[in-house]
Amino acid sequence: MPKKNLKLWFAPFVVLMMLVATGARAELPDFTGLVKDNSAAVVNISTTQKTESRRGGLPFDQRQLDQMPDFFRHFFEGPNGPGGGGQPGGQQQLNSMGSGFIVSKDGYVLTNNHVIDGADEILVRLSDRRELSAEVVGVDPRSDIAVLKIKGEDLPVVQMGHSSELEQGEWVFAIGSPFGFDYTVTAGIVSAIGRSLPSENYVPFIQTDVAINPGNSGGPLFNLDGEVIGINSQIYTRSGGFMGVSFAIPIDVAMNVFDQIRDHGFVSRGWLGVLIQEVNRDLAESFGLSRPRGALVAEVLPDSPAEAAGLQPGDIILEYQDHDINLSSDLPPMVGRTRLNDTVELLVLRDGDEKTLEVTIGELPEDRQMASENTPSPSPASGPLGLSVSALTDEQREQLSIQEGVVVKNVGPGPALDAGIRPNDIIRKLNNEPVTSVKDFNRIAGDLPKGKAVPVLVVRGGQSTFLVIKTGQ
Repeated sequence: MPKKNLKLWFAPFVVLMMLVATGARAELPDFTGLVKDNSAAVVNISTTQKTESRRGGLPFDQRQLDQMPDFFRHFFEGPNGPGGGGQPGGQQQLNSMGSGFIVSKDGYVLTNNHVIDGADEILVRLSDRRELSAEVVGVDPRSDIAVLKIKGEDLPVVQMGHSSELEQGEWVFAIGSPFGFDYTVTAGIVSAIGRSLPSENYVPFIQTDVAINPGNSGGPLFNLDGEVIGINSQIYTRSGGFMGVSFAIPIDVAMNVFDQIRDHGFVSRGWLGVLIQEVNRDLAESFGLSRPRGALVAEVLPDSPAEAAGLQPGDIILEYQDHDINLSSDLPPMVGRTRLNDTVELLVLRDGDEKTLEVTIGELPEDRQMASENTPSPSPASGPLGLSVSALTDEQREQLSIQEGVVVKNVGPGPALDAGIRPNDIIRKLNNEPVTSVKDFNRIAGDLPKGKAVPVLVVRGGQSTFLVIKTGQ
């Protein structure tokens, strides 16, 4: 192709690429106005805690300090750092920092509970550099929310949004004080919603890739309308710093907690009274589900709303008040948000049939102490599943409040070992049939269908869980 023709062909292509690049830039959000409008209601929170010195007054352990860049490390160590001086064995002051935001003109402030936990003094610094002492109105460790109060009138406040309207992929931004650098703005997108973390299953966390670091905790997460839709709470990290995975408490959850603490001084949550587990592929097959979904009831707690409604171990909760339960983690937040004494409908799968149950929701009690079980002496494994069992002792029945079941004494090679059954497990159900005795267990085990996946309900360490046994051909 002649050079002249090549130039004629290439020129429109360059123009087109420039237009595409210009259009792409035009679609990126501009946060400048949003930051100006909302920064005044964001605050820095610093706390002081008096404690016995162990080694020079460091507020972080040495491993965390070693992982910090040299530029940051001097903020946290040494006699002039926030950790204070002090000699080993003497008294020192531990300082910590975090963020928060003002939610009412008369001075209510929201932050994380872990930001102020154990503090003897709490200082709130506003954007105009005023420093005000704060009192703790109330805390809710379960959701990691703390409500503070500062003295003031006509204070700047944030605008509240609705985290229930948040969508994956939506732009969000945070304002906070990472490493003590006040009013730092970071932005990103919503990576996922409804995340359940091991530390708390009553909070459906918002996952983002917004840069969150120590000091951001308790600060607001905004949408592009300038509304707060979350409270930055946790990061996932292997290095002590930001790795692209951050978690925020949905503002709908936080405001529910705030309203209860402000109005009543404490937080109540709905309680169903079941121990649940995820339905994996093998369990779905064994219960006759076309795909994994729902929350599998492993145990119904005594004197609970679930027991009164007739829920049974082995039921799979598919819907809660017409809301689908896709993952077991979907259920606890729904129950927790339900008002006490409200009656709700559950759609459950039982023995292959769907049925609707009505449950009157109670109040979530303190965490139950689970009893431990004694260890029976082993005996040779046998039977079609490759295990041996014995009857429950009176002591075991009393300790675990279990009247029926058998104790696994030994497990050899075979389906039971492959399923993860261990010595000292208590088998309460096999293939959805209650196990009342050793004779009963042997009968059910001998009648299991060949080449099928069947569920087995076991109690281990005081907790009930379903496993799947795959029988041989």
